[in-house]
Amino acid sequence: MNCDDPALDDPVGQSLGGHHARFARRLGRAATYEPGVATFSAVSTDADEAAWDDLARLLGPGELADMFSCPVGQPSGWEPVFDLEGRQMTWPGRGRPVRPRAGTDIGVVELGAEDVPEMLDLVARTRPGPFWPRTHELGTYLGIRDNGTLVAMAGERLRPPGWTEISAVCTAPEVRGRGYAARLVSALVERIVARDERPFLHVAEANSGAIALYEGLGFKTRQHVTFRGWRTP
Repeated sequence: MNCDDPALDDPVGQSLGGHHARFARRLGRAATYEPGVATFSAVSTDADEAAWDDLARLLGPGELADMFSCPVGQPSGWEPVFDLEGRQMTWPGRGRPVRPRAGTDIGVVELGAEDVPEMLDLVARTRPGPFWPRTHELGTYLGIRDNGTLVAMAGERLRPPGWTEISAVCTAPEVRGRGYAARLVSALVERIVARDERPFLHVAEANSGAIALYEGLGFKTRQHVTFRGWRTP
């Protein structure tokens, strides 16, 4: 497997058509996640007007079409909502992650449905990107607690064939600088590699601190992407 894998060019569509098919809603050549799981949608790579009409009917009028890193231009009659520059980074697939310190997994706990209220609160305070009440169902989510309070987390989101995306990496402001994000990302890398998959992630171009963190752990930039969202007619 190499970083030219075309599955990474359409991670949402590849996930919905494979590992995440159980979360998918479909109509024609359009697909999206179930409500509460994720807002991401996808159309076929050769999408024409009919495919976009399928997506509009699937989502309903005036709804957000979160197209993630879709390279396709804005469809006619759809209102632009956001346009954010970012990059896609991949794990090179050699050995284990560079550990920030010995004992990466110490203090790391697995999160579940009972932790969702705290996870949503942490996301609201740190804004790492989209996270909804059922997003944790997409994969393993790990956290770190300080005196019983969830202060950092990261987890698995998109799952194109052979790959797992690391997402929702966030740390409460009052405990930043302790290396929690590095510990969580490293722990996830080890789990993903252990099942013979490769980690990848997405990050906003303006988030230089996160980019430096991921590069320090061994991730490499595969491509620059633009995250786009439109509202259906």
